[in-house]
Amino acid sequence: MSSIMQEMNEVEKKVKKRIFIGLLVCSLLFLVLVVAFAWWIVSRQAFYFNKILLTSIITVALLFFILLAVGLLGLIWSLWRSKDLTSLQRIMHTATSVLFPVALRLGKWFGLEEEKVKNSYIQVSNQLVRMQTRPQALQKVLILAPHCLQWSHCLYKITINVHNCKGCGKCPIADLIKLAQKLEADLVVVTGGTLARKVVKERRPQAIVAIACERDLTSGIQDIEGLPVYGIVNERPEGPCANTRVDLRKVEEAISYFQHNNEKLGGL
Repeated sequence: MSSIMQEMNEVEKKVKKRIFIGLLVCSLLFLVLVVAFAWWIVSRQAFYFNKILLTSIITVALLFFILLAVGLLGLIWSLWRSKDLTSLQRIMHTATSVLFPVALRLGKWFGLEEEKVKNSYIQVSNQLVRMQTRPQALQKVLILAPHCLQWSHCLYKITINVHNCKGCGKCPIADLIKLAQKLEADLVVVTGGTLARKVVKERRPQAIVAIACERDLTSGIQDIEGLPVYGIVNERPEGPCANTRVDLRKVEEAISYFQHNNEKLGGL
């Protein structure tokens, strides 16, 4: 039964990643069509100066689109072959950042929920993180957890000091503390992106395991540059921002990956 579940999870991950990659491709094609349409409109006018100006703009746009296409192709190849393209990482990041807002808009046009598209982005980002080759294991791992994991009626403030938790078992915080101690990772509970960025700046981790909803994870992954960030989407049985849960197995696997640089994920 466990092998069947594992197989189903792998298929689900592949489907999720393909949603985001497909939207990125559509986004690039959409931008190309917009520029081509602008060229067609202006080129029909008789003004010579307009044509010179438009030709210059189109040339710059085409060069930019070529750069985006190279980054997008590198991303697809890297995911498909499960290999890291170190030389193209910056271009791949640029392509993803530029096309991501367009992909979100196109996703809405296609009837896809925003959370689904963002979840797909997180899956793609996680696989890229796990494919990156490193000369050594990373021991200084920071777990960033959202305050909504804490039981909503708890009287103890853990965003200042997570060890204020009394371990009553009504939320996953106590288990996260035990896991962090077991794996010698740093655990901080934050109230939002501003505090998260402050903690990262102060603690200077080598890697981050971030737990949050799709919205906060996508913005956090895009904000933090130069550090590998592995995102884990929280579970929301009572809705957003209240008594959320997290799969501790996923957290442990992510920390262990950074600390031991072990197995890679499968392809696209």
